[in-house]
Amino acid sequence: MSRYRPPAPKRSNYITAEGAQMMRDELRELWKVERPKVTEAVSAAAKNGDRSENGDYIYGKKRLREIDRRVRYLTKRLEHATVVDRTPTDTDTVFFGAWVTIEDEDGIETQVRIVGPDEFDQHRDYISMDSPMARALLKRKLDDDVSVTTPTGQKHYVIVEINYR
Repeated sequence: MSRYRPPAPKRSNYITAEGAQMMRDELRELWKVERPKVTEAVSAAAKNGDRSENGDYIYGKKRLREIDRRVRYLTKRLEHATVVDRTPTDTDTVFFGAWVTIEDEDGIETQVRIVGPDEFDQHRDYISMDSPMARALLKRKLDDDVSVTTPTGQKHYVIVEINYR
């Protein structure tokens, strides 16, 4: 059995200005605050002698690898990201960054924001532009019917409001 894994599907490079700032803040926090603390702890643990059974040293080195991996990822994503920081001229159509209020068949309204894949967050109702819901909503207009295929079957929605804050 080979260890080959096919490459991951290419993700969209769009990101909102708020999302880019959050990524820059995380990068700055990791590189300027957390990494120096962990490096100092690893250095102090290394001075204690035998490193093979030194938990502080082993876990500190593991944490450094995690930080470095995340820093490389954030740096790479920020280099290739396209920041979308202006509203479109046609605000009656759903585009990237829009807050969209949709109503389902039962009359329940839900508001979601279409954002880049690096900044989606269920708790804030941010959905990735690569998600089936966002793909169904993009380039639709107010009062359009939208059908989304979900694991439980087809869901139908009506676009009630489009807002660019």
